[in-house]
Amino acid sequence: MHYANITGWGKCLPPATLTNNDLSTFLDTNDEWIQSRTGMQERRISHVSTSELAYVAACQAIAAAGIDASEIDGIFFATCTADCTLPSAASKVQAKLGATNAAVFDMNAACTGFVYGLSTANAFIQSGQMDKVLVIGAERISYFLDWTERGTAVLFGDGAGAVILESSTEKQGILSNKIGCDGDAGHILSVPNFGTDRARFQNIDGLFDFNFEGKEIFKRAVTRMGEASAIALEKANMTPEDVDFIIPHQANLRIIDFLAKRMGASKEKVMVNVHKYGNTSSATVPIALCEALEEGRIKAGDNVLLAAFGGGLTWGATMLKWGERTTPIATSDVELPAYNGTALDLIQDAIKGCQDAKLARESQADA
Repeated sequence: MHYANITGWGKCLPPATLTNNDLSTFLDTNDEWIQSRTGMQERRISHVSTSELAYVAACQAIAAAGIDASEIDGIFFATCTADCTLPSAASKVQAKLGATNAAVFDMNAACTGFVYGLSTANAFIQSGQMDKVLVIGAERISYFLDWTERGTAVLFGDGAGAVILESSTEKQGILSNKIGCDGDAGHILSVPNFGTDRARFQNIDGLFDFNFEGKEIFKRAVTRMGEASAIALEKANMTPEDVDFIIPHQANLRIIDFLAKRMGASKEKVMVNVHKYGNTSSATVPIALCEALEEGRIKAGDNVLLAAFGGGLTWGATMLKWGERTTPIATSDVELPAYNGTALDLIQDAIKGCQDAKLARESQADA
């Protein structure tokens, strides 16, 4: 029996921080309004591409595992904000790492992407097809946000997280997975008219619609993450009492609280960093995992539950038994290119572009 054990981990957060007070300078909102509804205080805005964020996180994970990039058999990159259609973001990361022996692909399961990536990597390792897999969750969601829409502009941030999974005969690492999708309700959390559905040469104004039905998303997120967690626990022959630590998708503090309540978990057993980074989609779980390890909140042998929910509507959970090592073997000195401006500087053109596009659409509608 082969088990997929996490041996390396790393994260990358761009330096530019966009606070709730910053948002209030161009939106009808304030810190109290945002915090009371989401638990968010600030988020990061990237000055580089999604693949660049992923590359830095991957370098950290590889160093933490104490391996060479040439040893990696697969790179599975979860993202819904890849740099371009071709080549894949995973291909770009492979080239920068020099991981020439790795098969690569992108997967889009939105916020559940990293959990999907773990499940996929686990299958490859259990079958004996791969021994070492790099799984990445990275997003640059700030790119397609409509900065005139308060309901979505306040929610998201940019970042990346990554792990190395290695084959082990010890019963540690991934014990069980449950992933799924409610495609019939995918429209309630979606970015339509973004790919080949978008009409060419017509109304190419750079404005992307973001459908976000908050109340329905909240209900489904709580239900599906809870159900996926229960199934993952059952598959691992565990009960909620066996769980030592929970790392949920960081979409909304109230969703996290509801999941913790359903699992009967105290606040000390649940990782929360949504106040610092907002919703970084597929990157939330690996970033939170890295920070939990840095803070000493995961111990050797702990049973760790990961749960997520995302656009599509995807959902899933992974049950882990953490291995013996909770500190990195080494660290990487790879960093993002320096940026000395502010988050507001980065999005000023986007704010104006969204405002102008809205006015243009209104003028067309009136004509």
